[in-house]
Order: sequence, then C-alpha cells, then structure tokens
Amino acid sequence: MHYTISGQGPIVILIHGLFGDLDNLKALGKELETAFTVVRVDVPNHGASPRISQMNYLTLADDMTKLITDLCGQYGNQKVTLVGHSMGGKIAMATALQHPDIVNKLVVADIAPVSYHSRHDNVFAALESMPLEKINDRRQALTHMQNAGIDDGTAQFLLKSLTRTSNGFEWKLNLQGLKNSYPDIIAWPNFDSAYQGPCLFIRGGDSDYVTAAHRDAIMSQFPQVTAKTIAGTGHWLHAQKASIFNRIVKNFILE
Repeated sequence: MHYTISGQGPIVILIHGLFGDLDNLKALGKELETAFTVVRVDVPNHGASPRISQMNYLTLADDMTKLITDLCGQYGNQKVTLVGHSMGGKIAMATALQHPDIVNKLVVADIAPVSYHSRHDNVFAALESMPLEKINDRRQALTHMQNAGIDDGTAQFLLKSLTRTSNGFEWKLNLQGLKNSYPDIIAWPNFDSAYQGPCLFIRGGDSDYVTAAHRDAIMSQFPQVTAKTIAGTGHWLHAQKASIFNRIVKNFILE
C-alpha cells in the first residue's frame, strides 16, 4: 500500500474510508505527529495504491499486517495503534482480530463489525456516468454530481479523487474494482476469537452507522471497548468536528 510517514514515536496507522484517500485523516495526523510516528495509507483501489479486481477484509487485513511487520522492523516497534474510519475502521478491526499480537490499541470511527445493506448505488452511478472526456473543470464535474442526486458535501468529498491529466480528467479510484468488491466491503466475515486490547468506538450523534442494535456485536468481538458519541455530527465526524474528534483520539492513544 502507498503511504506517507510523519512525526516520531510509537507507530499510529490511519486508514480512510470508501472513496477516500490518505488525506482524509490528515488533520488527525497533524495532531498526532508531535508524539507519534503517523502513517497514513491509501487503501488498495484508492489514491496511489495498486488497483486490484477484488478486495475483502481478510485480504486487506493481510496487506495491513505485512505493512505493520515492515514498519515495526524499520522503526523498532513491537505493536502499532490502528485508527480507521468507516471501511477503514473495518480494515482496522479485521487486522486486530486476525493478528492481535501486533495491535496495541484500536480506534474505530462510525462503523460497526457487522454487515450493512447497500447504500452507495447512487454514488457508483454518479461516478461511472461522469463524462470525463467532456468536462473542462471541476465546476462542471460538481454540476454533474448534483444532477445525479448527490448532496454537495458528499460530491465535494468524492471529487477529491478526480484528477486532471494531460488528456483531461480521470478518477484516482478504481471504480470497477470497488464495484466488484462492494458486496464484500459492506459485509463482515466471521472471526474465531475476540480482540482483547483497548478499543475506542466513536460515532456521530446524527449517524445511523452505529446504533444500539450493534452493541452486542461490538461487545462480543471487542470486549474492552470504550464508546464516545460526538453530538451534531454525521458519518463524516472527523471532518465535521475535527478538533473534538482529534482530541478524543489523541487522549485515548496517550492513556
């Protein structure tokens, strides 16, 4: 996986969500790099990481484990802390459940260890229908997204993955690979044992991604969990109330 490193100290790896890239948690990285070695990754099929036809949480956890092993060898650390938002939270949880010996602490932002119903069909349709060869600027791209029924905030987020080339525009995302993998991205595999390390779940008060119905699934797989809710935020809690989110994460890691 493509990644960037900043700061120094114990290793903290930041993992973005679906359709994002390593810049999504950049503000958190800035907050943490005064005390930690911060690694921000591009998940496969996002950003500058390799494009693959299929991805699921077992293989993504294996990829993350290889990265962790390499980083720990370079920096002399034994364990790392994982912080993930949405899909990135699932990758972090899967890694901790498969390889608890290399994960010191776990922070999961607005996602639960459960399977979800499809909720991105309109996003895929909007991205796939973007007339990349015809648009001249981002304003036209934004208009296309709005006309496709995507709200402004989500559209602006998605358009961060639109890049200009010498031949026009293209997506940094591997849309076909993500679409092929989407059933696995919204699913959740079964694991044989629980992660016994310290774990923090942070949810947005206005989000429906983590609800009371998910409590048993969380507690059975992550029994040492602490939960926080940030009022007045939705699924993008790390952007909507960044200072509060960053402080909660940093305080938990420093405990």
